[in-house]
Amino acid sequence: MNTQRIKLLAFFILFTGMITAQKNTISKPAIIPQPTEVKWKEGSFQLPERAVICYNEGAKQSAAWLQQLLSNTYVESYSMTGSNCMGFSLELNEDLQDKLGNEGYELEITKNTVFLKAATDTGLFYAVQTLRQMFPSEIEKRQINDPIKLPQVKITDSPRFEWRGSMIDIARSFFGPEYLKKHLDRMALYKLNKLHLHLTDDQGWRIEMKSKPKLTELGGKSAVKNGRSGFLTQEEYKELQEYAKARNITIIPEIDMPGHIYAALMAYPELNCEEFSNLEPRLATPPQLYHEYTVGWSKLCLEKPEIYDFVSEIIAELSEITTGEYIHIGGDEIDDERYEEFVVKADSIVRENGKTTIGWEEVTQAPVNLDFISQRWNGKTESVVDVRIIESICTNFYFDHANVPGQEKTNNWCQERGVSLDDAYNFNPDNPNVIGVEAPIWSELITSDDMADNRLWPRTIATAEIGWTPQESKDFSNFKERLGQHGDRLDYLDVKFFKSPDVEWNLEEGEGVFSGFMPENE
Repeated sequence: MNTQRIKLLAFFILFTGMITAQKNTISKPAIIPQPTEVKWKEGSFQLPERAVICYNEGAKQSAAWLQQLLSNTYVESYSMTGSNCMGFSLELNEDLQDKLGNEGYELEITKNTVFLKAATDTGLFYAVQTLRQMFPSEIEKRQINDPIKLPQVKITDSPRFEWRGSMIDIARSFFGPEYLKKHLDRMALYKLNKLHLHLTDDQGWRIEMKSKPKLTELGGKSAVKNGRSGFLTQEEYKELQEYAKARNITIIPEIDMPGHIYAALMAYPELNCEEFSNLEPRLATPPQLYHEYTVGWSKLCLEKPEIYDFVSEIIAELSEITTGEYIHIGGDEIDDERYEEFVVKADSIVRENGKTTIGWEEVTQAPVNLDFISQRWNGKTESVVDVRIIESICTNFYFDHANVPGQEKTNNWCQERGVSLDDAYNFNPDNPNVIGVEAPIWSELITSDDMADNRLWPRTIATAEIGWTPQESKDFSNFKERLGQHGDRLDYLDVKFFKSPDVEWNLEEGEGVFSGFMPENE
């Protein structure tokens, strides 16, 4: 054997050994949001062909989520009450409250057992979502029959902020229950827990009010140019809230007032002033529908005492059908001498109906109740009250803006170059009153499901990590590496996400079948 052949054979043996070693190596999963504390260990847990899921009192629903996850593999699983099974063990323990809070969890994978522990069912649900990300991404389309090994690890995790939100404007262009449910599923995977629905604006009224049927009979027919009209019935709204609740997400409804309200003024002209002096500039008058983009030109006739009867009826009915604790009253972009009076009264009406009031930051120019929550979008308002804050600063969180400079059909009035993935990720809330973050999309130019996906993802994943991960644990380069490993998972979930050019995506050709991960008993 000559020297050249010996060298080639040696190289072949070395190369084959490297490939074999790679196949036997359990890679560390790319978990998003980055957990608070992760300790990787040697060894792995191989999913058996049959497994028992043990759970204690209160953990049945989380066990159902885990069983649904396993049903997408070759594992035949059984659930039962008990503890410390050889397989999967879920433990709800109130004594962990001080350590983990309401949403934290412990996830430990040993050679023989996967342990999930939390003080609440919400914490267990998030433990299941972290475990889900440790499975091959193909699990999202239910096609795994090959053996699955999970690395041994100990994770202790809890969120930085209680409010981790996404907002979709369904008023200018309508997005119905089917898309919103998909969005809720995707939010849950990344531990987002608030979905804010902007339900009303000049271009449309999207929630059925039985006390004021013309709001949707007329206001439900309009939309921006090329946009979609429609509205949510009360039954659809209630069902959507139940769907969200099962995924530990609260829906926050917004009725924008006293401005951005032409759809209501068109449906009930008596809410206008004489000669429509409350419409300036006069871009439309009842019974005309409004399909343009300009905002800040309509408002309730604040000199009429009877408008408060309308506000009271709407808030009372909305509160009655809303299971969450919040009602958003909008309150942005209004110039009127009676504005502060209106805000104080509207806040009082919300509280009388047993809900907590949220409003855009301009509302804090008025002496609202200290339970009020301010949603900051430009950070320029001089507040007269010291209240809790949700950060939605437009330069970092307005995802209807371009993903990259020059992207077509995007709003870029707040920041001409758009809002990059870097902008979204590197925001650091430093005000002690901040309870969390929320990223909106406004739908003037977002008129299809695919366009919404493109604007929301992957920047919404950056928002999720801001809301969950401690500031000292955040690292943009590391985040991009982990995000890239989620490319095929998003693809399998049929998310038409924007392929950020500074991320190395691990995309494969997939059918993108959406599974939804719904427990069978839901």
